[in-house]
Amino acid sequence: MNAPDPTPRSPFEAPARPRALIVASALASDYTRLGEEVAAMEAAGVDRIQWDVMDGHFVPNLTFGADVIGACRPFATVPFEAHLMVERPDDLLPRYVEAGCQFVIVHAETPRHLHRTLGRISELGARPAVALNPATPFEAVEHVLDLVDLVLVMTVNPGFGGQRYLASMEAKLRRARAAIAASGRPIDLEVDGGIDPETIGSAAGAGADVFVAGTSLFRDPEGLEHAVATLRRRALESPAA
Repeated sequence: MNAPDPTPRSPFEAPARPRALIVASALASDYTRLGEEVAAMEAAGVDRIQWDVMDGHFVPNLTFGADVIGACRPFATVPFEAHLMVERPDDLLPRYVEAGCQFVIVHAETPRHLHRTLGRISELGARPAVALNPATPFEAVEHVLDLVDLVLVMTVNPGFGGQRYLASMEAKLRRARAAIAASGRPIDLEVDGGIDPETIGSAAGAGADVFVAGTSLFRDPEGLEHAVATLRRRALESPAA
């Protein structure tokens, strides 16, 4: 029997990543056949599907309402994430939980009382999550880590798909990974924006273990299944931070 490792571990040491979850963004799908697209994402092996909910105020775009998401819920069994890029998320929380979203992500920049908003998501029976825009430091959420199941670090400015990955956000990912490790809680560290086969390794190396992809999935000439497998493999091959 091997002797235990006597080397003390720092509470800020990033743990080995046991997984690489791939989340498909419905933003890049064909809106004329959303139900079929949702079924195809699940068949391709994605772990979750994210719905980018935009209100035309917090971000300069309009996208999915709760009724659209609810209509797509029967087409897949994988969890749904509602990424609420909206100015008044508190008014909308019940609708997106009722639509079948297991994760509800709010931006740290929008609720007046973030602690209360996250608690409300839990009360509604969903898993609370918080997102950070590129200019928002991780410190904005370090005092709500006891309330969340997921931290999302945006690697683009939210509002549109197909943007270029901001490598400068990797320092924030490392900071978040260290704080999550210190918390002792099983919090997902998700990254969203410009994730493709060329960038996912760097994001994984910085500590992310959940990866949102849209454009790179739907534009893969070999199809969705190939795109999902490629992203997962590239993330798992990356050395840990």
